[in-house]
Amino acid sequence: MHCHTCKLTPEQGAELRAFLEQAGFEFRTVPYAAFAADKGKVGVVFYTSGKLVVQGKETREFVEFVLEPQILKEARLGYETTLNPELLLPRLGVDESGKGDFFGPLCVAGVYVNESVVKAWMESGEIRDSKNISSDKKIAELAEVIRETPGCVSTVVPIGNEAYNRLHAKLGSVNAILAWGHARVIENLLGQKHRMNPPPVRAISDQFARSKSTVERALMSLGRQMELIQRHKAEADLAVAAASILARHEFVSRLDQLGKTYGVKLPKGASPAVVAAGKKYVEAHGAGRLGTVAKLHFRTTQVVTGGLPE
Repeated sequence: MHCHTCKLTPEQGAELRAFLEQAGFEFRTVPYAAFAADKGKVGVVFYTSGKLVVQGKETREFVEFVLEPQILKEARLGYETTLNPELLLPRLGVDESGKGDFFGPLCVAGVYVNESVVKAWMESGEIRDSKNISSDKKIAELAEVIRETPGCVSTVVPIGNEAYNRLHAKLGSVNAILAWGHARVIENLLGQKHRMNPPPVRAISDQFARSKSTVERALMSLGRQMELIQRHKAEADLAVAAASILARHEFVSRLDQLGKTYGVKLPKGASPAVVAAGKKYVEAHGAGRLGTVAKLHFRTTQVVTGGLPE
């Protein structure tokens, strides 16, 4: 077990900080964190949102002998499925990557899990929301683990930039594209239902649109037969977390390949470095070809092509 996450109250966070100071942990600065500290083979980050992340080879020992008995004052590790049996239900998880990135495709992934898959991933503690994994190499390693886990079934739908721009022109919004992508992934997964034992009882995804009907209306024939649960921070569910990792791996791989194809390093996000790369691309290939690597509805398009100031 190399990673563990949970929520702490402000009072529990203060208690944990006092313990770390007394125990000789070395503190460091982490963006959006109230505090972060390391000692030996374990690191602790407590975010201002109340989320605690424990990482390192001694994660299990820290959780069992410090976090649970001294801070949480209850034993959870190893009893998660007893406390919440729904964690073991066979289900689909869906998530996407690339939505906020100017360059590169939008990738939507789906993962089926059953009891054996959930138990295997809970034991390792490594499968978690891809936003909490900064290393592309680690994303690639975990994507391989997910695909090779017995009983797991997965699929990825990449929407390349030219197709994305056509869809945006036709559908008029990012949420409509996401709804189509989520529906397509669910349909593709259910097309492999013969590989799922037992069959999934529901599909879970992040609620990205204000109205849940946005995705519900996009569901296709097989998907309409499933219970669809949309909720904020759905990545807390293992199936959705696994889907987020596969989607991120597909996005990063395709973004890297685009850069090699056109001879321009294409950064993630929508930063000043992205603007600089966009101008370099336009200089080399022309503004008319920008849609082959970028999402044209971003404001960045006008900045890159000179229509707006930086």
